[in-house]
Amino acid sequence: MNDLVKDYYGRVLQSSRDLRTSACCDADSMPGWLRPHIERIHPEVRERYYGCGLVCPPLLEGCRVLDLGCGAGRDVYALAQLVGAHGEVIGIDMTPEQLDVAGRHQDYHRQLFGFDNVMFLEGDIEQLGTLGLEPGSFDVIVSNCVVNLCPDKDAVLRGAHSLLKPGGEFYFSDVYADRRVPDALRRDPVFYGECLGGALYWNDFLGIARRAGFTDPRQVSERRLDIGDADLRAQAGEIRFASATWRLFRLDGLETACEDYGQAVRYRGSVPGHAYRFDLDRHHAIESGRVFPVCGNTWRMLAETRFNPHFEFIGDFSQHYGLFAGCAGDAPFARSGEVPAAASCC
Repeated sequence: MNDLVKDYYGRVLQSSRDLRTSACCDADSMPGWLRPHIERIHPEVRERYYGCGLVCPPLLEGCRVLDLGCGAGRDVYALAQLVGAHGEVIGIDMTPEQLDVAGRHQDYHRQLFGFDNVMFLEGDIEQLGTLGLEPGSFDVIVSNCVVNLCPDKDAVLRGAHSLLKPGGEFYFSDVYADRRVPDALRRDPVFYGECLGGALYWNDFLGIARRAGFTDPRQVSERRLDIGDADLRAQAGEIRFASATWRLFRLDGLETACEDYGQAVRYRGSVPGHAYRFDLDRHHAIESGRVFPVCGNTWRMLAETRFNPHFEFIGDFSQHYGLFAGCAGDAPFARSGEVPAAASCC
């Protein structure tokens, strides 16, 4: 499959206009704060972008960031501006043609930004341990519509977990299915290359994440994917595909359910660009100044990560009150008209 992916993204696709579905195409409305950073990126880099989401979480100033499957580098160059001169962004990809585009414009971006904080590596993200990267050295790892292209997804998530610092996060967007994709579709070159054949059944993804050490995956956003090509749509049949963004924290000892310890947080409104509300995930929109009850896992995701200075913490773990009210475990991808249920949050 790796040879298929190299050929599809190195030879077949020359720009995002060559795509036959909306899977590898970011249809999210870009937030106003990010647009100026994207517009500064060289046009050729932007044209070779095949992502399915926005992988720029808040509070990146000074962070060390790794981009898995960076392609031509659009996200790398966006993140480079967000981490600033004291941060660093490393992009990894296995397609030489894509990396040629990224590297060709490195001097352009260095002069434009006024600092040099970007590096590109050619390599297989299923074998992160072979690339000379120091374990436990990254604050944030991102990936944009690439994990679905990897046959060994367990290896990708295990590798990401090992490279993160304690309290670091894997923040990534990818394509998921509402059921397991049949083998015939998984072997189809176009279906696979368009990010559909390798899409994980969402419940299988949760299992892989937990096996890798990410005990409590949190979904940030989701959008339904349209298959514009009639032949591919017919092949898909009743399978529904969605692009979803998840954040996975490296926090040892997280519990498998949302447990209630009578805790709460109060957001200080101090994260740049998020003065009135902080969205941890799609079930935790925390208004500035308001006491917000949380489960023990959510408490730790805020207290033991880079977000700590921006919150006031109420309570502790001295008394347990059982399962947090409203905790649910239904499918994260709701059908039209349904109210989404939590994957693993309060």
